[in-house]
Amino acid sequence: MRPESADVTGGPDRPAAEAVPLAPRARLLPALATVYRAQLSRARVARIPLLFVATFQSVGIMVLMRGVVDGGDEARAVVAGSSVLVVAFVALNLLAQYFGQLRAGRGLDYYATLPVPPAAVVLGAAGAYASFTAPGTVVTAVAGSVLFQLPLAHLWILAAVIPLAGAALAGFGAALGLLAPRQELATLLGQLGMSAALLLGVLPAGHLPAPLAWCRDLLPSTYGVEALAHTFRPHTDWGLVTADLAVCAVVAVVSLAIATRAYRRAAVR
Repeated sequence: MRPESADVTGGPDRPAAEAVPLAPRARLLPALATVYRAQLSRARVARIPLLFVATFQSVGIMVLMRGVVDGGDEARAVVAGSSVLVVAFVALNLLAQYFGQLRAGRGLDYYATLPVPPAAVVLGAAGAYASFTAPGTVVTAVAGSVLFQLPLAHLWILAAVIPLAGAALAGFGAALGLLAPRQELATLLGQLGMSAALLLGVLPAGHLPAPLAWCRDLLPSTYGVEALAHTFRPHTDWGLVTADLAVCAVVAVVSLAIATRAYRRAAVR
């Protein structure tokens, strides 16, 4: 015989509908590490050929400039600019294309369902793409130093230049991809940004017209170029190197914050 007072919810004192608590939101650092590893394994196959292209392009630019630049400040500017150009190609150009594709294909919906902070998604993807710049940048810097007979003793500064300049450019690359209304426009903006890094970073500053010199000061990768170029001098001014790297660090924080805000905006649409 069926009891009349039977309660399918488990008892008379238990509410008929009880909210099930959601899983706690992941903390930033563990979520960042997870996204970074996932993006690194995903981009490894697709981006390594493009990294070779970026390195070959930068080395080719130095070979061409060798015919018109003999040495001195001009040679230091060419080598430093060509080295950081590898960072710009991957962290700015390719990351803008990636986030543009992710937004156009509604891939942001997948990340929006995960209990991870938006900053972890942006920082993880930016860090993974920036990681691919290290080998090409080192190869370019060593090849350029040998080509222009510059000292190799202080190339360890690349350990600071690559992550700081890479983070600054990756933040802007992610923001361009997330804010562009169309995927094609994100690709175009990424390529224009890389072209600006090529024009304003590789060419010696003394050869640029005044308006372009002002634009050069606004480009975040310029300060990574200057920091590296200072270390090629016979007597390195470490105060200037530290100041340039500090500017890169500040711009990196600002650009990644902008990219995180752009991600939140794009993910809710």
